[in-house]
Amino acid sequence: MQDKPPVIPLFDSIQYLDEGNATVNQHLASITINRVNDAALVYEYAVDWLSEQRFNENNYKTYRSELTTFLHWCFDVEGISLAEINRRMMNRYVDYCLDPPAELIAYRNVAQFVAIKEWGERAPNPHWRPFLGKKENNQVLPYRLSDKALKTKIAILSAFYGYLINEEYTERNPAMMWMRHSRFASQPLRIQGLDDDENIKSFSELQWSYVMSAAEKLANEQPEQHERTLFLVSLMYSCYLRISEVAARPGFSPVMGQFRRDNHTGVWGFFIPVSKGGKRRTVAVSNQLITALQRYRAYLGLSALPAPNESIPLFMRHKAAGRGRDVGLRNANLGIRQIRDEINHLIQTAADLALEDGFEQDAQEMRQMTPHSIRHTGITHDINLNGRPLSHVQADAGHDSIDTTSQYLHVSKTERHETAARKQINRLSGIE
Repeated sequence: MQDKPPVIPLFDSIQYLDEGNATVNQHLASITINRVNDAALVYEYAVDWLSEQRFNENNYKTYRSELTTFLHWCFDVEGISLAEINRRMMNRYVDYCLDPPAELIAYRNVAQFVAIKEWGERAPNPHWRPFLGKKENNQVLPYRLSDKALKTKIAILSAFYGYLINEEYTERNPAMMWMRHSRFASQPLRIQGLDDDENIKSFSELQWSYVMSAAEKLANEQPEQHERTLFLVSLMYSCYLRISEVAARPGFSPVMGQFRRDNHTGVWGFFIPVSKGGKRRTVAVSNQLITALQRYRAYLGLSALPAPNESIPLFMRHKAAGRGRDVGLRNANLGIRQIRDEINHLIQTAADLALEDGFEQDAQEMRQMTPHSIRHTGITHDINLNGRPLSHVQADAGHDSIDTTSQYLHVSKTERHETAARKQINRLSGIE
């Protein structure tokens, strides 16, 4: 049996990042079940964020080291979700990094994972530790973290929290708040989040029509590849879903049975068992989404509508996994990165179609959109075009406050200017 280090490293080298690791999955599943219920979700977010650095190996190594240390402290030491971290807790983390436990300090740099030939897979290196100390003349020196290294750690965490804010996982950046009140503070910093209307990026009605046209075109031309895409984008738009709410991760796999019909009213809803903050909700389902579901299930050779508690995966792979955590499985759900790649491909295809029709500005704007823009678009269109009551949209979107939902009433400064320009200071001026 391979020995394990006292802290389980979470992220292998870039070339192995997408493969998954059995030891890491078991570790995360245990934490998710016993200590922090959104640990596996945070891990998927972290992998997705790290994947953006795959073409910069030095950045990747620095970022993964910091995330590993921080997630270890959150999950293993404190037993707390990243969404619960505040400035006071960040102080505790900084203290932990300044004076880490002696057993977590190594004195030579080693790989975090090693290949185990007899197993045919990679495993955590038992000699790895999250902190690196120094020796002089074979004598251990007191552990010291330089100011530069500390600022780098906090800057990385601030960037990660910025990503989590954009993904609507959390609404605050405790790393940035700590920096503001630390000896390193240089000037006031502004946390950008959902409260900045310019950050609510959504497709216009015209742009969204191109997205759906592209999805239908791809599904008709390559059904084996894109019937799934068509249903995925229809579901995310109609139910205002975050990618994390439809993506598989350790301990959670979306299934068809999440579509549920109320026995008393006959109304269909889509049940989300785990969402932001560990909450659950049921989203009201439109007639058109039910039609889209029936088309998708017909393609899969299933009955028109799901049976109660149906466990068939919501999204199936096109072919069996060749390696990694789901090797040999075809019917395994897609993870965050696979869904993001699929949606990004669709958006770029839609932008190409808009450009062909002469909508150059729209195409350019569409290329700046992200999969998360689909959630914003669904909410914005329902409020501003479909006239759904704010309270209904709030419940379906999972917003804690109707104030958050109200931010979608006006999504641009241009719109506000146009309505303000027509205001009169004295409406009765000139009337005698």
